[in-house]
Amino acid sequence: MADAIIHSLPQQMQRRAWKVVVVGAGGTGSAFLPNLARLHHAMVALGHPGGIECVVLDDDTVSETNVGRQGFYPCDVGQHKALLLVNRLNHLMGTAWKAEPVRVDSRTRLRADIVVGCVDSRKARHTIVKASERGSVDYYLDCGNEVDRGQVFIGQIGKPRFDRLPHVGDLLPELLDAKKDKGDDTPSCSMAEALSKQSLVINQAIAVQAFNMLWSFYRTGALPFSGVYVNLATGRTNPVPVNPEAWERFGYVQPPKPERKRRQKGAA
Repeated sequence: MADAIIHSLPQQMQRRAWKVVVVGAGGTGSAFLPNLARLHHAMVALGHPGGIECVVLDDDTVSETNVGRQGFYPCDVGQHKALLLVNRLNHLMGTAWKAEPVRVDSRTRLRADIVVGCVDSRKARHTIVKASERGSVDYYLDCGNEVDRGQVFIGQIGKPRFDRLPHVGDLLPELLDAKKDKGDDTPSCSMAEALSKQSLVINQAIAVQAFNMLWSFYRTGALPFSGVYVNLATGRTNPVPVNPEAWERFGYVQPPKPERKRRQKGAA
């Protein structure tokens, strides 16, 4: 029986500001970013040297159907989501975060300690993973949801190793398969129509789980679990342990730890 793994907070993230890139400032992104600002404030208050340095990437603008369902107000309509949210948080929380109204594509190279994906398609998720692999990224925190359920997974970018935490693409490769996207990305004509496609609460529920994962990682110095499923219809949340045995249930087999070569007697 495989033993659970203690995945500790890297030393460099204890000694300097966390470099975080958030991709997507819509439903989940607009709910997650204020929580990330709260985490930054708490980290600094607890003595962390730097808290969080964040960059938000999203080329979308606020539409009337986003108001109320996402973290936007009537006066926000027409403005870029990323610029709007970051400017608002900088003003309210005293942060110096940055925003770029751009889309992550095949030319993007992401560089961060943690990339947080708040996107709503498999194609976008696949693009984020590839941009992270081309750049320099340690952790990928993926937030995904459907009508009234979703999941949050955190893992490390890089080639499979015995000590690498598998990311969402390792455990749930179908979530990166663009061919399985439903294809109906037509904007809703009204908030009522939008709410017929998605629960009003699901984005906040997913954002809270991502927030809790990062807060626990900082506060305890270790990840409490590598993923969590949320089901609003049943009121249940189910964690995925940091454990190779749990990952094998997804079809992912952790590479074995290399055996140390024994030194032969009499060898120089």
